[in-house]
Formats: sequence, structure tokens, C-alpha cells
Amino acid sequence: MKIYHNPRCRKSRETLQLLESKNIQPEIILYLETPPTKKELTQILAQLDMKASALIRKTESIYKEHFKGKDLSEKQWIDAMVKFPKLIERPIVINGDKAKLGRPPENVLDLL
Repeated sequence: MKIYHNPRCRKSRETLQLLESKNIQPEIILYLETPPTKKELTQILAQLDMKASALIRKTESIYKEHFKGKDLSEKQWIDAMVKFPKLIERPIVINGDKAKLGRPPENVLDLL
């Protein structure tokens, strides 16, 4: 099991704590330090069964300054998230070929 984690994010911390309370020690990927590649992000989106635009954090200043109001293609959104990983909604938990967004944290219980 993996978690794309930002320790400064409350929901991310809560999701990690929930997993640990179930005696699960996931591989922690600090995605701001080690962003996913285009290939990894494309795979994650498929596992989440989500469009790239749905994984964008629209409250981030990077979004507001560079992307708000723009109609980008799937590829362009993926490129934007690779370049600006802060745009990626978090946390993302992956178990095998399934993934869930930990918003709310209880969403990830479906992966257990």
C-alpha cells in the first residue's frame, strides 16, 4: 500500500493515522519532494477512475494564477500537475490496482 502524502495537510495526516490505526504501514511518498511522473500520474488517474481536472486543487494559488478559467486537455492537466505537484489533490492511497482519494479519510477503508 502507498500513500501520496503531504505532512502539512490535515486530511493527509488523518488518512495516514487511520491506516496506521488498522496496523497498516504504507509506503509514504512525499509527492511534493518526489512528484509522480506523467506515466505514474496517468496510471494513478486510471486507478482512481478520475479525469485529471477532477484531481486539481482549485484553492491553490498556482491554480488561481495560472489555470483558473482555462479549458485544458487531459494531457495538459497532467503536465501541469507534474510541473506543479501542489496542484494534486491529496492524499491518494493505492493498494494493488485500486486507488482512493482520502477526502474524507474514511474513503480509503474501501481499499482494505
